[in-house]
Amino acid sequence: MRKWLWVLLLAQTGSQLFAQDAEQQTAGRANGSGLSAIYLLRPDRVFDGETMHEGWVVRINGNKIEAVGPAASVAANGGEQSGVSVVDLKGTTLLPGFIEGHSHLLLHPYNETPWDDQVLKEARSLRVARATVHARKTLLAGFTTVRDLGTEGADYDDVGLKHAIEQGIIPGPRMVVVTRALIATGSYAPKGFSPDITVPQGAEEADGHDALIRAVRTQIGKGADAIKVYADYRWGLMAEARPTFSVDELKLIVKTARSSGRGVVAHASTAEGMHRAILAGVETVEHGDAGTPEIFALMKQRGVALCPTLAAGDAVSQYRGWKKGTEPEPERIRQKRVTFRQALDAGVTLCAGGDVGVFAHGDNARELEMMVDYGMNPLDVLRSATSVNADVFHLADRGRIRPGLLADLVAVAGDPSRQISDLRRVRRVWKGGVLHLPE
Repeated sequence: MRKWLWVLLLAQTGSQLFAQDAEQQTAGRANGSGLSAIYLLRPDRVFDGETMHEGWVVRINGNKIEAVGPAASVAANGGEQSGVSVVDLKGTTLLPGFIEGHSHLLLHPYNETPWDDQVLKEARSLRVARATVHARKTLLAGFTTVRDLGTEGADYDDVGLKHAIEQGIIPGPRMVVVTRALIATGSYAPKGFSPDITVPQGAEEADGHDALIRAVRTQIGKGADAIKVYADYRWGLMAEARPTFSVDELKLIVKTARSSGRGVVAHASTAEGMHRAILAGVETVEHGDAGTPEIFALMKQRGVALCPTLAAGDAVSQYRGWKKGTEPEPERIRQKRVTFRQALDAGVTLCAGGDVGVFAHGDNARELEMMVDYGMNPLDVLRSATSVNADVFHLADRGRIRPGLLADLVAVAGDPSRQISDLRRVRRVWKGGVLHLPE
């Protein structure tokens, strides 16, 4: 009897993410009458992905948003008398579930284990096991969708992770995956080994017409939702960042991906790498550290979005010894402030994505706080993390609080449009109408 009681207690502990009382029931689960549960959420205010509204409420039915608007109008359409369960969220702001624009769930912070050692010394089974924890932490931080931009040596394991979440095997965010990513031969890493040794790379090497087409099509066939290409990287033993693929090669990658309805994401930190990627037709540029006013003007003209990944550079600088808050900012950080402001001034669409994995999963709000610190209006940052990311990533079913969209929602204490750090004060997370409670 004791053995079975212990098993029961373990099972209950493992299910604490889900419903435990009337307020915490799964909104999408059928009730006794065979109908979906309906919930009326009553926060102090609702950010609908574009605008903040005081006194609004949201009604969810199953896994979708059914109604949103002023309390009187929504309550009159369905109402408590129709079996709607009311959830009091006094003191909170209700927002669309956040969309993380640049994540690596199969990586963990480099101050724990260097990137080279993760790629070369950690078993893929270990990395996947750790990624399941990362996925849960990300969801409980209010990020209900992630664009995961490369497995970094773990082949197609992001596809399996995505399917495990979709099938309800593990809790986690919805995933947009790129699988292995594409690199030019000789340009990526790990580095520093004898030239007599062939070292496994953190992405897929491919060059030229036939090889690039084959690599793009293979990644798509294995489950890639988009294609990521490294338009520049730290070449050779001196590790100098330089462009990798030619414009024609990049155009071929974009053309091949587009024929399957998929876009291309470009890692690019140099001005020339950015320039080539923009001319080739990529949808987003990641990092953009050495962008110029001319480059950002071209991005605006071509409709290419920037994912600046401020938090990654900040984290790496601290790993290298910078004592943030007590020492002057390193040149790399000062320059990033300049280029971020140039992108803002040029009107470039800015995605919210921190390159999470370089720093801890679940700390995703770090990027949003830094976007404000670097000069962006808090309300615009909230848009970037919701409706803007949804639009840029072609996710028409989320990123806003509107009838008919997925009930991916997060309630935070306070008002993050006034104090962005309130995003860390997560009280409730709903993904497809299913409630998850932060610990």
